[in-house]
Amino acid sequence: MKRIVLSLSMLLLVTFAVNAQSSLGIRGGGSFFNFGGEDARENDYTNRAGFHAGFYASFNGSGAIAVEPGVYYSVKGTQADNAINSRAILNYVDVPLLFRLKAGDGFNVFAGPQLSFLANSKFEGDLGDSTFSFETENVRNTDAGIVVGLGYNLPHGLNIQGSYDYGMTTVFKDSDADVYNRGFKLSLGYTF
Repeated sequence: MKRIVLSLSMLLLVTFAVNAQSSLGIRGGGSFFNFGGEDARENDYTNRAGFHAGFYASFNGSGAIAVEPGVYYSVKGTQADNAINSRAILNYVDVPLLFRLKAGDGFNVFAGPQLSFLANSKFEGDLGDSTFSFETENVRNTDAGIVVGLGYNLPHGLNIQGSYDYGMTTVFKDSDADVYNRGFKLSLGYTF
């Protein structure tokens, strides 16, 4: 099912970009995620470094406002500074729909909704010199959120941006825990 969603998303991006005579691009970079929410504050969670990479299409890129759907593979989760250095590793396929507003010479601000589909999830920890790991099915299959950020267009199609993902769906199934995916992304992109 996850492969079907990813394939359909990519097909839609390419189809819209060709029909609208707009542009396609690739983007990737580092991610720094943590759990947010009231229940997450009570634990010793810290940012977990990961990455994201994928594709985007830009419609009306020459105007003041551009619409930018995308599809990205994104590593999220958290880690805790506890006796076993526990880590939650949550891999998603993010599908944002961003609205970019040109804000000056090369600068732009953007925001929009994002739907994320869980690819896999596991928990890890260290016990002595060994690492143990187990997959979990206690994480929700979808995560809805908002993305906001600031970007800059460099010459020759290059672009850089920083964004914040604000997850609005609780992470865990069958739980009343007020815990959400929240984190920063730093990205480098290229528009063809």
